[in-house]
Amino acid sequence: MEHVDWTRANLPLAEMARRVRYFALIFCSLACPLSLRAQWMGRQTSCYAAQIAANPNRPTVANPADITQYGVLEVESGWDRTSLGSGARLSDHGGLLKFGLLCDVELRWTTTSLLWENSEAGGQIGTGDNWFGPQIRFYRQTTHVPSLAIAYAVKAPTASAAKGFGSGRVDHAITLLESKDLAGFHFDVNETYFLIGRQGAPGFDENVQMNLAFSHPLKGHLSITGEFYGDTKLNVSQPAFASTLWALTYGITPRLVIDGGIDGGLTHGANQKRFFAGVTYSIANLYSAIKRRGNKTKSASGSH
Repeated sequence: MEHVDWTRANLPLAEMARRVRYFALIFCSLACPLSLRAQWMGRQTSCYAAQIAANPNRPTVANPADITQYGVLEVESGWDRTSLGSGARLSDHGGLLKFGLLCDVELRWTTTSLLWENSEAGGQIGTGDNWFGPQIRFYRQTTHVPSLAIAYAVKAPTASAAKGFGSGRVDHAITLLESKDLAGFHFDVNETYFLIGRQGAPGFDENVQMNLAFSHPLKGHLSITGEFYGDTKLNVSQPAFASTLWALTYGITPRLVIDGGIDGGLTHGANQKRFFAGVTYSIANLYSAIKRRGNKTKSASGSH
């Protein structure tokens, strides 16, 4: 990684404080010893849920602070179509694979497996970038305090820079997540600090994304979801923007949830319009499966 000079003589005190805060969060998520993390999370006892239930991160840009159930492998998959203006459109298929490694720690792999443009946008087809990292919940929701978590992700630049599908540079993201159930609504609030590798130049550009998402049951397993989110200015070519998202979700079973909706820009610089649809599915509890297999092996051995 190239050296980035964060010290500037004319940097305002508030800006310096903000950067120190974010880098402290990055340090804690990466450098804190496992023993200290274990103190945050508590002993891994009574972690198994009575029933497997999905924990969708879709369809909002914000993610919940509460994580995938202990031992559960869960997958999300979705399709997006974004209007780029003048008839140009970009479509993509992406996914998220999550695993509840510990009671309060999940491992995450976010991928954009395929992107394709219509002829007005250039007609190119390719693959996107991949993001990897953990999410650590360090406080579970109580009456007056939301669930709290921190997440770190690093981007593997697998998308083609030549086609304009990616930068070809490594990026980093550190997120503070809060989730709360209140008056029949569920709220997710995220604050994410990005370090974005500059194209054709050393160092990073930086910005912050803020998200407020909420959902409310309509009838039975049908719910409505809304979100307001925006980014601060990244660089000259990517100004600050604000957008809003609205969607419906439906729980076919506790383990299977589908969604669909629309995302639209509120300010200049945001995407004009994005349609999306997707699914979240809890595949299996791997720890329970391993435990059952071990018990069967012991029983078979004892019968001889």
